Amino acid sequence: MIERYTRPEMGALWTDEEKFRTWLEIEIHACAAQAELGLIPNEAVAVIRDRAAFSVERISELEETLNHDVIAFLTNVAEHVGEESRFVHLGLTSSDVGDTALSAITRRAGLLLRKGVVGLIDVTGAQAVRYKYTPMIGRTHGIHAEPMTFGLKLALWHEEMRRNLERLDRAIARISFGKISGAVGTYANIDPFVERYVCEHMDLQPAPISTQILQRDRHAEFLSTCAIIGGSLEKFATEIRHLQKTEVLEVEEYFAKGQKGSSAMPHKRNPITCERVAGMARLLRGYALAAMENQSLWHERDITHSSVERVILPDATIALDYMLAKMTHIVEHFFVYPEHMLRNLNGTRGLIFSQQLLLALTKKGMLREDAYRIVQGHAMRVWKEEVHLRTLVEADGEITDILTATDIDGCFDESRGGKHVDMIFARLGLGEAA
Repeated sequence: MIERYTRPEMGALWTDEEKFRTWLEIEIHACAAQAELGLIPNEAVAVIRDRAAFSVERISELEETLNHDVIAFLTNVAEHVGEESRFVHLGLTSSDVGDTALSAITRRAGLLLRKGVVGLIDVTGAQAVRYKYTPMIGRTHGIHAEPMTFGLKLALWHEEMRRNLERLDRAIARISFGKISGAVGTYANIDPFVERYVCEHMDLQPAPISTQILQRDRHAEFLSTCAIIGGSLEKFATEIRHLQKTEVLEVEEYFAKGQKGSSAMPHKRNPITCERVAGMARLLRGYALAAMENQSLWHERDITHSSVERVILPDATIALDYMLAKMTHIVEHFFVYPEHMLRNLNGTRGLIFSQQLLLALTKKGMLREDAYRIVQGHAMRVWKEEVHLRTLVEADGEITDILTATDIDGCFDESRGGKHVDMIFARLGLGEAA
């Protein structure tokens, strides 16, 4: 079995406990920075570090009256710190704390998602190598096209997830900014050193410029990236759903002993997890759209974005984390039926070799238009009469006058679809099966 990382609990990042813990961390770092500037006594910072604490329940109780979450938080912290609390939040505005904390938490969520993406990259790569030479039919418009290998399909997924990793890394970098610049971003009441100090200790960079808030294109990019990754997972899931159809049955979701597929029909084995992934991808696209709507705010700040983000950031990261785990399990454990792939590949009685015939005839000097007309005419008979294309070809003197028996053998060679597999896998850096 392919070894995978053990996923931390994404949901724990989005609890009130974690939010207030991060707020408190930022406030303490800000006090330490102010002390380095000589604006706060070092002794006061020591007291603040020692006594600072909060209670989620108490903050909720205070907010009922104050109707302001940051003031409720600061009031509760002051109840623990005492007189030295007058130095807490000195020169800061609420969004200095809230937005910087949101960036820090979203960054951590992004890093957890990164582990999920890497896990799926590993699994798709291993399975691609395993089925590197397994022949199957390629389909365009849902119709049989030409032979390929199942390994190529999985290698395509592997490479797409590597692009998703690059996208996610860029989105994590884009969201990894904080701001401690005051009410409208002018540093009127706070030294820029405080921002640099806090951001360094929070694994963030200072925003080059801000208003009262960080600009929401950063969050829109992050959630758009989540939606793109979700779109890839939906694509993989949709492919498996088709391949699991009864009349296809080339690949099937793992079906555990004791599992039930239908309350009414005991024979059913349904691609329910793939369907779940496909459905959840729709949610991610909705969250991305909401994040884009958040970009336009009044002047230096309003709070129309705030209520939206309380939903979309936790939900999107938790949903994508779940989807990555599920899709990784699906690809690692799915049932593959090579014999059904061969059956389906041969099911159209040679039609899938029509291009090879067309090319062979044109290479021997026949006009392409004439070659197309002849091959298409036989192909239409195959559809209607259920006769093999090769039978019609070998009975057509116009063709046999040009193509030898060896030529015709080459036209009906199903291995052509895999002749450059090694080159493609080498280009992707995928090795041989163990």
